[in-house]
Amino acid sequence: MTRQPASITEIDAIYYRWLAAAGSAQASTQAEQQILDELTRLASEPIAGAALVPRIPAIIPQLMRTLQNENMSAAELSRQLAQDVPLVAEVYREANRPRYHSRYNASPSINNMEGAIMLLGQNGMRMLLARVAFRPIVSMQSGGLTIRTAPLIWRQSEKCALAANLVAPAMQANAFDAYLAGLMANVGLVVAFRLIDQMHAPDAFPQSDAFIAQVFAQARVLSVRIAELWEFPESVTRAIGQAAQTDADPQAQALALGDRLSKLRMLVDTGRFPADDPFVMTGLSKAELQVFDKLADDEDEDDE
Repeated sequence: MTRQPASITEIDAIYYRWLAAAGSAQASTQAEQQILDELTRLASEPIAGAALVPRIPAIIPQLMRTLQNENMSAAELSRQLAQDVPLVAEVYREANRPRYHSRYNASPSINNMEGAIMLLGQNGMRMLLARVAFRPIVSMQSGGLTIRTAPLIWRQSEKCALAANLVAPAMQANAFDAYLAGLMANVGLVVAFRLIDQMHAPDAFPQSDAFIAQVFAQARVLSVRIAELWEFPESVTRAIGQAAQTDADPQAQALALGDRLSKLRMLVDTGRFPADDPFVMTGLSKAELQVFDKLADDEDEDDE
């Protein structure tokens, strides 16, 4: 019998249990419902939910506005960047990656900010700033579950952003908005795991299929609410909210495909599935497989 492509619900369930390193002990239905009730409350009171993740640095929106201008000045951007020393270091670090020098035949070392900005280009700077803006989310001090899951969720978010960015043009979607949506889509999931960390009993883990489906649904709502609080473009918040819908607009479809490819890539890269497993490969087009290959850890834009 021909295998059907895995549904996103199936992928989410496996991804969730892998993230949490969940054992066989199952929490009670009542315990799961208490967590869901609190997550629903946070989704309806986004200020409380947003308080559970660090806000993006204040300089980032200013820099993003400058980068929206197609006639941006490298000198002006350099002046703005100078207000944030760690950000300056990130720009130099990115500009001095070997892949830029081999691609553009650049000099072996870039030590001038305007030169670094010109080398990275407008789109490269946008993506760098977006990544830097979200990194504080994974450095939160919290319980053991959050310490484990937050960096993994961030890793998947980077892959999701890259995948959504790559598939967007073919879907007539805005590539940079797709990138931002990919980074933002799972912020609510970080909050959800912080909540589970605080509320689950140590000897039983909430992991029923129904619970997991509701966690992802409520986490998506929370991501939308936090994105609105952080004044993200409406096209980004709408894409996150619609990504699970079959009749979604192209922006949301690009995000949904990026989310699928990135979660499968995480499961393959960490040994949960072999790369040629039918669960992973079934239903992916040639173009989607090419994007999937680009998401491998050694191909990632932000490898350490």
